Amino acid sequence: MFLKMMGKLYFILLFSMYVISLQALPQSFYAWLERYDKSECIVNRVKFPDGYKRVSTNPGSFKNWLRYLPLKKGNPPVYLFNGLKKTNQSVHFAVMDMDVGVKDLQQCADVIIRLRAEYLYSIGKYDSIYFNLTNGDEVMYNYWIRGFRPKVKGNKVKWIKNATVDSSYACFREYLNFIFTYAGSYSLCLELNKVEHIEDMEIGDVFIRGGFPGHAVIVIDIAMNEKTGEKLFLIAQSYMPAQELHILVNPNDSELNPWYELDFGEVLYTPEWIFNSSDLMRF
Repeated sequence: MFLKMMGKLYFILLFSMYVISLQALPQSFYAWLERYDKSECIVNRVKFPDGYKRVSTNPGSFKNWLRYLPLKKGNPPVYLFNGLKKTNQSVHFAVMDMDVGVKDLQQCADVIIRLRAEYLYSIGKYDSIYFNLTNGDEVMYNYWIRGFRPKVKGNKVKWIKNATVDSSYACFREYLNFIFTYAGSYSLCLELNKVEHIEDMEIGDVFIRGGFPGHAVIVIDIAMNEKTGEKLFLIAQSYMPAQELHILVNPNDSELNPWYELDFGEVLYTPEWIFNSSDLMRF
């Protein structure tokens, strides 16, 4: 009887260790990669200051998926869609291991749209993938899968069934390229929900100023001081022209760099844009 009970306890212990190991791994697949190297993700590359720890996230959540985004080794240059180097190489702390495409499409708001869509695609929530174009029309990925394609004429969109049913990753990227072409910071700003209080910031929130041009950066991680409760956050961006997604440096505090204090006041100074605290929004 004793041996039987010990056997059960041993099995429970092994199973618990297995579950813990799963939770320690990224719970979603980064489909654009041929190989995922966990040692090069944000969590394992971007350290936080003494006295802080990362806020908890649920395995499988968008928050968790973002903080496990893969980074390129070291600190290479940021490249544009055409293979040229970004003119200003002083603004980034690290570069995401994510392609930028070969057209000038994946700019600031576009890469945020892509991150959200890639996460939903990776967990199979196709019906949750939809974005508005600048004219306000909603473009659903589920409709795209069924073979319908939008035909844009002037300011109007007409849907035509002219393709086969296809939920492949290649088809998904075609959908995103269409969104990038006809959407941007203006349309995304209208889709997102305002975060009323800056202290309620969460991973995945977006500082966005809709316009022509506008700009947007995304919060990709948050850490908190265990004693004081003070919070720090990381932000990432693409820019114009379309360029690789990169973690921004903090030009105002070399000791915290690349982290930013949540208590930054009314104005957030980033290397290439200035936001107000009221510009924080959420999917």
